[in-house]
Amino acid sequence: MPSPSPSPLRIVIVAPESLSPEPHDVDAWWEAERSRSLRIGLLEAGYNIVAVLPVDVFLPDRLAQIQPDMIVVDAESQARDTLEHVVMATRDARRPIVLFTDDEDTSHVRDAIAAGVTAYVVAGLASERVKPVLDIAMARFEHEERLRTELAQARNQLSERKVIERAKGILMKRQAIGEEEAYARLRKTAMDKGLKLAEVAQRIVDVSDLLG
Repeated sequence: MPSPSPSPLRIVIVAPESLSPEPHDVDAWWEAERSRSLRIGLLEAGYNIVAVLPVDVFLPDRLAQIQPDMIVVDAESQARDTLEHVVMATRDARRPIVLFTDDEDTSHVRDAIAAGVTAYVVAGLASERVKPVLDIAMARFEHEERLRTELAQARNQLSERKVIERAKGILMKRQAIGEEEAYARLRKTAMDKGLKLAEVAQRIVDVSDLLG
């Protein structure tokens, strides 16, 4: 029996909601055409556009409610301001962010990537190339998240080792025992109480700091 195909990515587009600018506004007309082409490309590639949200004070709450898989920023020329709002809105729940913009001034691309933007695409992208760009952006995001998790785990392990070493030192000094005995007592206490070794060590350190 073939496995079910994966559900399409749920995408939120952050952009001006209107695709019908004033006829005399040439710049707005071109932006609307680019935005329309982007949305067509997303739909043709099989993505699920669950919402188009404006940049306003309600953006963080709306994103938290919708929980999209990816955020596509369809920015006008003021891309920097839009990005700041989107990055702030996703700082507590990271998601891949792909920016499509008509701003050819790429002097702040580095800052945008550093702030959390996964892919930065200047206008001119054909609709059939939208999917490869988003696929790469998702793969890059997942890779970076794995690295972020591994780094956090490594830091946590280092911190735990430091606490354990300090707790061993306290036991060795106060109970006049060797390092192996101090470690054995820490381990036995952890097993008896159903705690992690680092948790027992932290309690010993906390009590030692309290008593001086």
